[in-house]
Amino acid sequence: MARRIVDLSVPLQNGVPADPPRNLVQIEYTDHDQSAPLVAGLFPGLAPADLPEGKGWAVEQVRLSTHTGTHVDAPWHYHPTAAGAPAPTIDALPLEWFFGPGVKLDFRHLPDGYVVGAAEIAAELARIGHVLTPGDIVVVNTAAGARYGAPDYMDRGCGMGREATLFLTGAGVRVVGTDGWSWDAPFRHTAARFAATGDAAIIWEGHKAGREAPYCQIEKLHNLEALPPTGFEIACFPVKLHRASAGWTRAVAIFTE
Repeated sequence: MARRIVDLSVPLQNGVPADPPRNLVQIEYTDHDQSAPLVAGLFPGLAPADLPEGKGWAVEQVRLSTHTGTHVDAPWHYHPTAAGAPAPTIDALPLEWFFGPGVKLDFRHLPDGYVVGAAEIAAELARIGHVLTPGDIVVVNTAAGARYGAPDYMDRGCGMGREATLFLTGAGVRVVGTDGWSWDAPFRHTAARFAATGDAAIIWEGHKAGREAPYCQIEKLHNLEALPPTGFEIACFPVKLHRASAGWTRAVAIFTE
């Protein structure tokens, strides 16, 4: 059987307005010519011209947040406790969580800022003919995915509310994902709702559901439009950062054909 892999991750690159300014990635590139004096300096008596074609190595220095690019949020990001115990950081989570059957829910038709509840999750599962099982990795295709790289990306797409999140974790799902900037509804829309209602419970409600049931979420997924509802596996192992609230991932969908 042949295996096909679909990349679900966005590239880390300079100048993409996919985060608040303080979280934007900064990559400094050093090419083979620029590094030649550095390489020669490591070996007394060596001149840059002595290197093959006078070339050194290419290397990059990167400054970024753990929540920049396609990344996995740990329960520690949401709250210091989860289900009455200390919330685990990204390095303390079982690797088994991050490889499993994928399920795609298509909510591209929902308006920006809409908060998805359990009813919408159940209806979409019925539409695709899938019953959730423990270990499923559920990803949500929203209208935000098509806007990645555009100035309005952070304000686009629907979000998953507390009720929807607990519906998924109640079925044994431990890893979810979205092509939006956040698992929750975009902040601009939530701020408008809060201004109208004064209800603080709506702020980050999907994330904060992790206080009741620990789970992880992948944010800034890409290319979800290329996936069918089921019939693939997802691998999304996070980088092992000590005591961190998140870790970057090269998330992929794996098909066996």
